Amino acid sequence: MRKLMRPLLAALCVSGGGILGVMHEREGYRFSSYNRNRFGQVLHAKVEGYDETDGKNRRNVSPGIPAAQSKLQKEDLERRRREIMRFGYPSLDNIKYKDNYVLSYNRRLRQANWVCEHLNKDIIRNQEADRAKCDFVQDHEIHPLFRATNDDFRKTGYDRGHLAASANHRFSQDVNCQTFFLSNISPQVGSGFNRDAWQNLEKFEQDGHLYVKYKVIGKNNVAVPTHFFKVILTESYQNQFEIQSYILPNKPINEKIPLNNFQVPLERIEKASGLLIFEKLPRSKVREVRPVV
Repeated sequence: MRKLMRPLLAALCVSGGGILGVMHEREGYRFSSYNRNRFGQVLHAKVEGYDETDGKNRRNVSPGIPAAQSKLQKEDLERRRREIMRFGYPSLDNIKYKDNYVLSYNRRLRQANWVCEHLNKDIIRNQEADRAKCDFVQDHEIHPLFRATNDDFRKTGYDRGHLAASANHRFSQDVNCQTFFLSNISPQVGSGFNRDAWQNLEKFEQDGHLYVKYKVIGKNNVAVPTHFFKVILTESYQNQFEIQSYILPNKPINEKIPLNNFQVPLERIEKASGLLIFEKLPRSKVREVRPVV
């Protein structure tokens, strides 16, 4: 099986991932000397990157890195967006474009509905980008009433888990730091999941050209998901498609359990999430296969 799949992964891969259910919701009110709402967001604050006069979001890059320093020019960004969303948008709710990924933001849940990215060796293997130079920061393209903050994660016991992984975006320091926007983060169990099973799945997809989507479902504030899903679609140079779909519980997973134990039919994920994943691709052209582990 490994020999069969290797040429496909070297040509083109497509992934989707997400979250099903809510494990925990943070409740209560916060009080401070600042003017905050009951979810802890600062009210009436001047926000760089958000135009409160007309409600339009401006393009935002990583804090401390001027937009002019980005290696991706306007034409490149437009090309990348078309490339990333080649197989269609799972939904059209509150779309935000970053230099190297696209997301749909859920204001009620303070996190993404889904994130989509397209990966290749140039983006993944640039060793000059250093995640140690990046900080988790609020996304200033999101209205201040609906953002997640670092305080939401502090002393909760959950990791700030990337949806578009930092290791997937090394094209430049700027591009790497953009993955640390909290709009690209979801609460994940640390040991046994974010730092282990989910990371292993991220490493598995870091081979060839990839597309990745993630879905988040929950109630109020920054909800903690019970499960994450990921769908990997590979395309050969002969335009043959094969698909692998996974659902992983957001809890410690024994490292001895193989990834194929979590494989499920794609239809199960679509029914649970309410998304049509890669809807522009006829299902008659896709064959479901066992994963490479």
